[in-house]
Amino acid sequence: MPNPDAAQLQSSLKKMTVLGSVLYIAAHPDDENTAVLAYCANHRLLRTGYLALTRGDGGQNLIGTEQSELLGIIRTQELLAARRMDGAEQFFTRAIDFGYTKSPEETFTIWDRQKVLSDVVWVIRSFKPDIIITRFPSTGEGGHGQHTASAILAEEAFSLAADASQFPEQLKYVEPWQAKRIFWNAWLPALQERKADLNKLIRLDIGDYDPLLGKSYTELAAESRSMHKSQGFGVSGQRAETLNYFDLTKGEPAANDLFDGIDITWSRIPGGEEIGTMLGDIYRKFNPENPSASIPQLIKAHRQMSLLPENIWVKQKQKELREVIKSCAGIWMEAIADDYAAAPGNQIKITAAIINRTTYPLALQKINFPFQTPDTLAPVDLKKGKVVSSSNQVTITSETEYTQPYWIAKEPTKGMFAVDDQKIIGSAENSSALNVEFIVKADSELLRFNIPVLYRWTDPVKGERYRPFTIVPAVAVNVEEKVYLFSSNNPKTITLTLKSGAANVNGNLRLQLSKGWTSSPESIPFGLKNKYDETKLQFSIQPPASSSDGFFTAVAAVNGKMYSQSIQSIQYDHIPIQTLFPPAKAKLIRLDIRTEARQIGYIMGSGDQIPEYLSQLGINVKLISDEELERGQFESYDAIVAGIRAYNTRPRLKFAQEKLMSYVENGGTLIVQYNTPRGLAVDNIGPYPFKITNDRVTFEDAPVGILLKDHVVMRYPNIITDQDFAGWVQERGLYFANPWDAKYETVFSSNDPGETAKNGGMLFTRYGKGVFIYSGYSWFRQLPAGVPGAYKIFVNMISSGKAK
Repeated sequence: MPNPDAAQLQSSLKKMTVLGSVLYIAAHPDDENTAVLAYCANHRLLRTGYLALTRGDGGQNLIGTEQSELLGIIRTQELLAARRMDGAEQFFTRAIDFGYTKSPEETFTIWDRQKVLSDVVWVIRSFKPDIIITRFPSTGEGGHGQHTASAILAEEAFSLAADASQFPEQLKYVEPWQAKRIFWNAWLPALQERKADLNKLIRLDIGDYDPLLGKSYTELAAESRSMHKSQGFGVSGQRAETLNYFDLTKGEPAANDLFDGIDITWSRIPGGEEIGTMLGDIYRKFNPENPSASIPQLIKAHRQMSLLPENIWVKQKQKELREVIKSCAGIWMEAIADDYAAAPGNQIKITAAIINRTTYPLALQKINFPFQTPDTLAPVDLKKGKVVSSSNQVTITSETEYTQPYWIAKEPTKGMFAVDDQKIIGSAENSSALNVEFIVKADSELLRFNIPVLYRWTDPVKGERYRPFTIVPAVAVNVEEKVYLFSSNNPKTITLTLKSGAANVNGNLRLQLSKGWTSSPESIPFGLKNKYDETKLQFSIQPPASSSDGFFTAVAAVNGKMYSQSIQSIQYDHIPIQTLFPPAKAKLIRLDIRTEARQIGYIMGSGDQIPEYLSQLGINVKLISDEELERGQFESYDAIVAGIRAYNTRPRLKFAQEKLMSYVENGGTLIVQYNTPRGLAVDNIGPYPFKITNDRVTFEDAPVGILLKDHVVMRYPNIITDQDFAGWVQERGLYFANPWDAKYETVFSSNDPGETAKNGGMLFTRYGKGVFIYSGYSWFRQLPAGVPGAYKIFVNMISSGKAK
């Protein structure tokens, strides 16, 4: 990480004098009030944390096609990028964001309530906040059921964290902790609805201007919030007074400030007053043009801290102080691997280097490489501007685990990730795969710095780039599709790609298949001479004669060890490269299905995978560019499908809409999948008016009523029955229409328990010679999940214009 500038360093010095903490709690990435986090971390200089109960796995993705746990990985890293902006820390529970819910009761039927509550208690006990703030109230005004659930659990955990009889297994590592009070960070319309007396609430202007930052905390918050790129949450900064209200929900009353009655100075630590005085004096005398002048007193403060009894604040401030000393000396430390990955049992060259960029006398005592690799470097003085480096060949031990997000290493349940190690629960991400420890001597004090091992390269456009070093399997088997469709009992050839993580990998590849499915050949030998070599192998899979579901797992046998992982990389410029190793597994579906639409044009929106799955049915799918949209020559297509949020994300549709309606009028079929109500490219998506709402059906197994049993979508070219709505995932649909013009027909009806029927999930109309359909049902989730009935209905939709 780059050293801070003088203004940031001055702020860090002042923060050394503050011993207060706040934990903010909500349900998802992007729920947090980044302005409050920025205000607390940078103005009040508090240790500030955000606990998101989930990683946002159930959201939508505006920048790619990743869904579910892959989207959760992206959103985790976006939160960490946001925290690097606003200065807060990030935590999570094991709860999975399984999609929109309408009540906390629904949420708790899917989450393991006790486990999530345990995780919230664990984070409170570990972080030890003085106060807790929730984004949402426990009374439901937050709308989303998971929002309300987060507040309910936060309020319960506020009390339970102090009770040693609750979750006693945690007490091997932490102590009970009672925060002073818990607030709801209320928004004004909800308070007005409640007729709350605003004079009785804590009120803060979180839009203050910080001359050291050169911006207000709300401007900083906008930069932080804009890191949520997968959600399209880029925002502009506010530059005026921004009042926020805080409603006490539990704990001791506060009259004027969130921290009323809480000592947030060094006086809270027995024997700490002298250190507080010393640090305050260092801050006041700090010279931004000569930061190293502060080092002698900082070293003295570090020595004094080590004499105090063990305490979370002493440990935290020693950690911060080491970073301040490093920054005052302009020290740069790095540990660079000569490759970005290696397999267990293999070697990697690591070069550790350190530079002192001041004249202050420092000495490097020792460098500790991973796996107790001996280092021959003797203690050496660190002279200004002189690089001291040491290189070592490090052997990665055979039992070293592969580097991937810890929460996806085991198969999850529907609502919970499977994490058994109490010590890593709550962590935002894995610790670095490998670390190098530098021991630096300053005066008589030894300072220890753990530096993650990275890989560095130079991009001709972006300049210096880094990525995490990763531990990979000796061989990975990549499967081209998650689902393979068989529309007849003819065999299908599948291609598997083997990728080596080491040199000279030789073995055999075979498929393990569900009963009734067979493959040939039985196994295929392979040899990969060089690291990162790839080879493609093909198997022919024979499906059963009748409709059936199954799976296959690809297994590579190498020297008696079995490898059944694939390797996947997630790469976006705003987050570090993420590597994971999902099972080399795919779903097999033998499905009797007919299609009358062979040529499909697809207007991709925010990103989905429907085109590739339609292609498996022998349908030719072509992505329609903006240029083709504007030309409007659509006659060759049997149907055109607009992907999810196409009218939100493809501005040129505004100029193509008239041509698309002409295409329908002249006999074409146009299917528009869900869009959100705000930011549509046109006022009327269809030939007749309808309004898109926030209506949705969140229970994936909610009953679906068939309103028009003889409708073309129900019978052509495939007969649809109730069974075709079985096995759906996450939800029925979202952003249903209501109201709509009488010329539209509604084919299906569905609703969540206790709600009225929602008939606007699919609107069908004939316009001229053609067909227009708007559908909020979540085909973009069901087709990649291999739901057979969803394929039949979707094929009927694109074929409906061919029906006589």
